[in-house]
Amino acid sequence: MKLQLACAKLIRGALLAAAVLAPGTAPADTMVIDNVTLIDGTGQPAQAGMSVAIDGGRFVTVTPTAVAGDLKGRRIDATGRWLIPGLMDVHIHLGGPQNPDKTHDQGVQSLASYLYSGVTTVYDAGNDASFILTLRAEERAGKILSPRVFATGNLVTYPGSHGSELAIAIEVDSWPQAKSALDKHIAEQKPDVVKLTLEERGWGSRPMIPLLPLELMENIIHYYNAHGIRTTAHTSSELRATEAIYAGIDSLAHPVIQGPVSDDFVRLMAAKRTPMATTLTIGEGYSRLVEHPEYLDQPLYGASYTKAQIVEMKGTTAAEWKERPWTWWMKLMTPIAQENLRKIDAAGGVIAIGTDQSVGPAVHREMELMQAAGVKPAKVIRMATLNSARHLGLDEELGSIEPGKFADAVLLSADPTVDINNAKAIVAVIKSGEVIDEDKLSLPGGAQKRRRDF
Repeated sequence: MKLQLACAKLIRGALLAAAVLAPGTAPADTMVIDNVTLIDGTGQPAQAGMSVAIDGGRFVTVTPTAVAGDLKGRRIDATGRWLIPGLMDVHIHLGGPQNPDKTHDQGVQSLASYLYSGVTTVYDAGNDASFILTLRAEERAGKILSPRVFATGNLVTYPGSHGSELAIAIEVDSWPQAKSALDKHIAEQKPDVVKLTLEERGWGSRPMIPLLPLELMENIIHYYNAHGIRTTAHTSSELRATEAIYAGIDSLAHPVIQGPVSDDFVRLMAAKRTPMATTLTIGEGYSRLVEHPEYLDQPLYGASYTKAQIVEMKGTTAAEWKERPWTWWMKLMTPIAQENLRKIDAAGGVIAIGTDQSVGPAVHREMELMQAAGVKPAKVIRMATLNSARHLGLDEELGSIEPGKFADAVLLSADPTVDINNAKAIVAVIKSGEVIDEDKLSLPGGAQKRRRDF
């Protein structure tokens, strides 16, 4: 069994790594970023006066600028600036999972909003398969300007359980009868990471629903793993998160939000180091819009939404959300989820940034909420980079600025280790060693003022 799991891990790593830089995405020419303050994503302290060389779409050298004179390539003087790895969002639903009117062009625009916000990798955790997989294929062929797209396509669940009502789920109810449906999913959709749901609800304002049986869940997880595919699980309570971990899940798609976690669970998360996505923004966003709609006036939101969308959100949407019990229940419980995440991180668990949303600036709000929970900004950066890469099983290829890894990075004009809000001070976004030409981004808010000065 150990040999089988080791081989499956190697297969999974090879498949995901092959998807990171597809043949159509030709890497840019060699370049050297000099005199930059480097925050490499590994958690080590910021390093001033550094040079980072990129060649063939990968980081090839990281060294003090004082000894970097022999490095070849186009030189970029980054004096007074900071370089961080490309940000990641390991839980999105592009265009909304139950939006029947979303179009391909809207998907391209939403993906552009991520790149503009410094997000170079996203994982879609359940969507209309033809919609998201078409965009994934176009990104990998270099046909659209987009973050790296990883996707589950259709999620997997039990009849009547969480997600089945969205018509984006593969429903299975017995083993080994489920194998044929899973084989079809693997062959036709080639999921990068498969999402399962372990949720009976009965909390907040939600009625009870059927729950995926644990023995069936364990069989599903092992089956995908044996095909080299990672899994993640929607859970919301300590009990279900614990059960998913012992069923063999590779990551958790959400924090515990139903109540405070126990010390035992914190220790379990530290021991197992099962990555957990934050997804605070989706719940906190309801009351935020009602009480503080002015957040939409920030430049990143102005680029990521049309003017008409912002007017509608501040008006009709805010009025509707104000009357919903769910809005105020989530406002009450979000601080509990924040503290749960802080405790797990402090104990040595792996917390990754995910938003459960569909727009780039949400990643920055997610990081703000983790900072507000008491996590130091430098650790928040690691959550959004190397930890998020680990969530996807790609930490050997992405997530930090180290020689050999794919060259995804964000150049900033302010220090994000002082305040995570400074991660919004974007000068340039780099993906696969190429500085993104923002003039070519199909942003919902239209053309934006140029941020890059080189």
